[in-house]
Amino acid sequence: MVAGPRDPKGAMDFRARSELFACPRCSASIAVEDAAFRCLGCGHAYPIEDGIPALFCPNEWGEGKDDVTDRVRSFYEETPFPNYDDFDSVASLAAKARGGRFARLLDEQLPPNIRIIECGSGTAQLSNFLSLANRTVFATDLCMNSLRIGRDFAERHGLDRVGFVQMNLFRPAFRPGSFHLVVSNGVLHHTSDPFGAFRSISGLVKPGGYVLVGLYHRYGRLVTDARRVLFRLSGDRFQWLDPNLRRESTSAAKKRAWFADQYQHPHESKHTIGEVLGWLDAVGLRFVKSIPISRPFRTFADDERLFAPEPPGNALERTLVELGMITSGSREGGFFIVIAQRPPETPAPSA
Repeated sequence: MVAGPRDPKGAMDFRARSELFACPRCSASIAVEDAAFRCLGCGHAYPIEDGIPALFCPNEWGEGKDDVTDRVRSFYEETPFPNYDDFDSVASLAAKARGGRFARLLDEQLPPNIRIIECGSGTAQLSNFLSLANRTVFATDLCMNSLRIGRDFAERHGLDRVGFVQMNLFRPAFRPGSFHLVVSNGVLHHTSDPFGAFRSISGLVKPGGYVLVGLYHRYGRLVTDARRVLFRLSGDRFQWLDPNLRRESTSAAKKRAWFADQYQHPHESKHTIGEVLGWLDAVGLRFVKSIPISRPFRTFADDERLFAPEPPGNALERTLVELGMITSGSREGGFFIVIAQRPPETPAPSA
C-alpha cells in the first residue's frame, strides 16, 4: 500500500512541514508529493510506504569500514522492540511512561510547541508519548516494521503531531538546526561508528537546543555480558538471572523482545561518560547532565532538573561513579544518558 503525505486517519501533514526536510543524498530541498518525496536538486524520488516516507539512504563508506546497518536492520525487522502489548489507549501509554522517572521528568520539563526528533525510535513509544503535550515529534528509524507498529498506534488514537520517517541517522533527511531536542536513546552503540553517528545527529539541533543520548556503559554492561556468555553456553537456560525476565507482570512477548535485544543483538559497543565528553568538545556542544550523575554522592532526584547545567566532575570522580554501575547496571542493562546543549550563539553546522 502506498499512501499520500496526509493520511485520512489523522497522521501528520508532511506538506505543512516540508521546509524541514532535506535530501539525504545531496541536502537539497524536498517537495512533498502525493505518493513520494522528490528532491529538487538531484531529482531522486523517495516513496511513501503505508504513510511513512522512505527517506533511508545507504552509507557510502570505503571497503575498510565495516557497515553493520543491514545486519541491525534485519534484526529489528524480525524482533521489533518494544511492542505495544500493554497499551490499549493513549491513557495506558501515558501512565506507563510517567511511571518511569526519566520519561515523566522529560515530559514535565519540555515545553509545548517545540520540535523533537528521535533518531532510532524503534516502535516510537517515547515519540508518541512526547507528542501528547502539543509537541511536534518525528520518530525516525532504519526499520520500517518498527515504524509501522508505532504509526499504527498513533493512527488508532488520532495522534497527528507525531510523524514517522524511515531514515539513516548517518544521512539525515532533515535540515541542520531544525529541532529543539534531538534524542537518540539506546541506538548509537548499535552502529559501526557511534561518534560519527553522534556528530551527524547533533547537527540537527538548533542553537540553544539540546541533544540527549543514551549508551551502553563499559562497566555497567559487564554483568549483562557475563549473562550473555552463560546463556549461550547453556542453550539459553537460566534466564531467571535477568531480573526483567523474572517479573510476572511482563508479558511473554515483551520478555522475548527484551531477551533478543539484550542478549542476541548482532552488534553493540560500550562507552563512558568521559568518552562522550570528548564527543561534545569535538562538535561544539556543552555538557549539561549525565544519568547517573557524574559526581560521587550526588544521586539522581525524583524532581531532578534535566536541563539545569552542572559540572561533569573530574576523571577520578567520574570513574568512581562509573565503577558503581557494575552493580546498578545489572538491573537496567548497563545504560547511561548524557544531555548536552548547543550554545545559543553557535549556529548548527551546514549540511
